[in-house]
Amino acid sequence: MIAPQLVIERALACASVDDTIVIVTDSSDATLRWAGNSMTTNGIATSRRWEVISIVREADVVRGRSGAGGTTVRVGTVSSTSVDPDDIEAVVRASEAAARSAEPAEDAMPLLPRESVSDPHDWDRRAQHTSVDVFGSLATELNVGFDGEDALYGFAQHTVDNVWLGTSTGVRRTFTQPTGSVEINGKRSGASAWVGTGTTDFQNVSAESMLAELSTRLGWARNTIELPAGRYETVLPPSAVADLMIYLMWTMEGRGAQEGRTALSRAGGTRVGEKLTDLPLTLYSDPRASGLEYAPFVIAGSSSDAVSVFDNGMDIERVDWVRDGSVAALSYPRAAAQKFGAPVAVPGNNLVMTGGTDTRLAEMVAATERGLLLTTLWYIREVDPTSLLLTGLTRDGVYAIEDGRITGAVNNFRFNESPLDLLRRVTEAGATEATLPREWKDWFTRTAMPPLRIPDFHMSSVSAAQ
Repeated sequence: MIAPQLVIERALACASVDDTIVIVTDSSDATLRWAGNSMTTNGIATSRRWEVISIVREADVVRGRSGAGGTTVRVGTVSSTSVDPDDIEAVVRASEAAARSAEPAEDAMPLLPRESVSDPHDWDRRAQHTSVDVFGSLATELNVGFDGEDALYGFAQHTVDNVWLGTSTGVRRTFTQPTGSVEINGKRSGASAWVGTGTTDFQNVSAESMLAELSTRLGWARNTIELPAGRYETVLPPSAVADLMIYLMWTMEGRGAQEGRTALSRAGGTRVGEKLTDLPLTLYSDPRASGLEYAPFVIAGSSSDAVSVFDNGMDIERVDWVRDGSVAALSYPRAAAQKFGAPVAVPGNNLVMTGGTDTRLAEMVAATERGLLLTTLWYIREVDPTSLLLTGLTRDGVYAIEDGRITGAVNNFRFNESPLDLLRRVTEAGATEATLPREWKDWFTRTAMPPLRIPDFHMSSVSAAQ
């Protein structure tokens, strides 16, 4: 397998269209699974995937005179997992053919020149790898838990993605992204509970603490309580908050809002500047957030309303999506930003909410006279994009709170809520902490959220889900 840098240079050298972008990702993945208090599988895998993005710029023909009009730009992308150097030219040619037959690109822009982006001092580095050894202390602590009364099921994964990006304009960028997570599901006497955490290297993961939390939640389920659908004062832990806020960020696209298609639209423009809450909450993405870092430049194999292939390699800075309780930004690639007169903003691969107090989840529960603790969400789907109304299920633990104490496990519900409306109605935010979203963990693990108190969370119907 030739070096990824060489793949890029060979692909660019044989390109025959106006512009070319090549992205190579070498990945190393370690996994550990357990079921019924027994390790079942573990393994390590390495892989390469690479993409060639070809851009054809054609002078429009107007009234028979070439060049009298504008320029039509077409984009084609072909991906490959081949490690055979002889396949490079064939992939480039396939990408170029796809570009020539593609529809005109609405997000067309000049590619960034080399001097406009940061210089990659480690361009020639070798790929980093993971191994099953990363799970050493985790496996030891899990084995102790396997001797307990609870049936334990779960999954741990550690992936190291090494990305190299090169363009025909001379841009060269590289980044290594370690991503890890642990999920444990416990069962006891018909009750079920879930805990999870994200990590970069497993040095900060304590299976002992996770199992203790799991045991506490399963203990709460010794008593069961049936409640009807309705609106309940609800305490959302950081994991559930992350699932809802991630969906909000994903929908904060400037083009859709400008065109009146999303919940961030309003007559004559967008909701940027609109006050959502008097609490000083700030929701932001930052590639340099400690422990939650991600690539500080654009890596895009395809274009959408939020990102553009033409912006590949562009520096990414912190974006405050909500600042001090008000909508502060929407995502705009360069072309959309130019069209609508807005600042360029790139969706983040992490999400952080700050502005709450130092109050911990347990303290918020203790201050609740009557309500619910909703630990995890599941199967979240959009119902109405114009209001960002979501529906989904509770799972693995909804608990009743009476006079500051957990009094038992409650039946599951289907909920109907909008993350925007939740921010409008939130009455308390606690201490921000790193957390793993339950629903979106396969795509998004780097989050830090506070627990939130919602005075009237809408449980729209009773669910039979376990």
